[in-house]
Amino acid sequence: MADPFLYDTGDRSQYGCLGHEVQIEHIKAYVCRPSFFTDKAVIVIHDIFGWMFPDIRYIVDLIAGHGYITICPDFFKGTDPWKTTDHWADFADWMKHHDPTKVDKEADVVLKYLKEQCDAKKIGVVGFSWGGMAVHHLMLKNPQLTAGVSLYGIIRDSEERYNLLNPTFFIFGEKDHTISYDQIVLLEEKLKQHCKVAYKIKVYPGQVHGFAQLKPEDMKPADKPYIEEARKDMIDWIKMFV
Repeated sequence: MADPFLYDTGDRSQYGCLGHEVQIEHIKAYVCRPSFFTDKAVIVIHDIFGWMFPDIRYIVDLIAGHGYITICPDFFKGTDPWKTTDHWADFADWMKHHDPTKVDKEADVVLKYLKEQCDAKKIGVVGFSWGGMAVHHLMLKNPQLTAGVSLYGIIRDSEERYNLLNPTFFIFGEKDHTISYDQIVLLEEKLKQHCKVAYKIKVYPGQVHGFAQLKPEDMKPADKPYIEEARKDMIDWIKMFV
């Protein structure tokens, strides 16, 4: 099995987080707030490397800087994330115990927290890879989420995967070997036929799986314009609906 993430995830610059950790019922979460009051929030769903991975915390802080209460819960509920020392031959078995379509209970806990403790009125969701699949699932199931952005993660084995409840943006890398171009074409064709809400699909030239969450100092120079473009597109989509 090919590695689903082509960047060296073990070689990352240090990151000084701007937010703090909280306990929400049975879930730990990382939260960052803007400097002013807002009733808008965004849930960030991490990839296989979990809620403590520096890249995902950078994304939380980045979104908060655009005026959103931003939270990344531990959707693995205290179990081990995938580690850089793990063997990819074991990945399929690991995924059986970390199903991105089994996030509904935790999502409801976090939505309740945002509404009751943070006074959030509109809530969006973004997710990366594993988290992108979770976003796709939640946008089919949970009408409380005003808008979603799924980055290089889609549900592939359900005929109901095209009936989105609210606006959803799908971001892909052109050279992502975990999601074929044919799968992207099929997604677009089926959404045109079945989807009754706003959606968008965009493929970024030359980009591999996992490209859009890198911190600036970890970007390859040739990729930087596309990473920045994807992030701007992500924020613009959220701002349009949340």
